[in-house]
Parts: sequence; structure tokens; C-alpha cells
Amino acid sequence: MQNRMKTHQLEKEQIEEILIKAPVGNIATIDKDGFPYVLPMHFAYYDDKIYLHGLPKGKKIDHVLANEKVCFGIYDMKGFILDEAPCDTNTVYESLVITGTAKVVEDVLLKETVLNKIVEKYTPSLTGSKLPNNMVCGTAVIEITILKCTGKYYK
Repeated sequence: MQNRMKTHQLEKEQIEEILIKAPVGNIATIDKDGFPYVLPMHFAYYDDKIYLHGLPKGKKIDHVLANEKVCFGIYDMKGFILDEAPCDTNTVYESLVITGTAKVVEDVLLKETVLNKIVEKYTPSLTGSKLPNNMVCGTAVIEITILKCTGKYYK
């Protein structure tokens, strides 16, 4: 275990709050040659899972279909703790590292529910608007099942 994880571990409630409020997370997938591919994404945390949305074709979809293992990270830098010596300057932050498995959601009702959760999070003024069926069907939704989540902070 990393040294800072011993003394600065986030509690489950703090982790869930970050998952609900964070505007962007980074999904890491593996390409066909075994190289990582990291992409910042908007997301929703719903029913203890992470959901991403986007185009139905592209690298992230290809990678998830070929290898379900993913990592998802969130980092929120809140500021600096300045010191007279540059090496003693520190960062105030919260971060999460999640390992899990990902799949492309096929169930249209689940896709619609998740897309509505994303609308609620990012454009709350549009909450309750009916999503056109062709948009729901034409949007890819990736579901990440969380296998392990660690969170740490420094203040």
C-alpha cells in the first residue's frame, strides 16, 4: 500500500460523493497491441456502477469489446500548499482509482435511464425532457462494474 494511502484514505461516503459530483473521469482501456489508452469522459454514477456515453464506434468501444478490463480515475486538485522551499510545496487534492470490468449496454431501457441520469447531472434544467428514441438507440453507453476502488486525499 502506498504510504499516503495509510494515512489519507477516503471513506466510502466521501468516495461516493466524488463519484456523484466529479465532472470528468478518465477511462483507461487496453488496445489490441497491449498499450493503454486513456480518455477523459463525462459520466454518471448510478446503482453502484459508472456509466459513460458517446458515439457507438471508435477506439474506446473497440477496446471494451476486445478486453473488458478497465481502470477509471478521478482527480480533483483544489489548490497548493505553498512553502518557502519549492520541494516542500504540496497539492490539496482528492483522487480515486477504480479497477473494473466494462461492457457496452444493449438494454434500451437501461440506456435511457442512464442517459437521463447524465442529463440530470450536466444539464439539470433539461431534467424530465423526453429523449428521442433514435438518440437513445444511436448512443453507446458503457457500464463499468467496480471491482476495486481506492481514494485518497491531502489537505
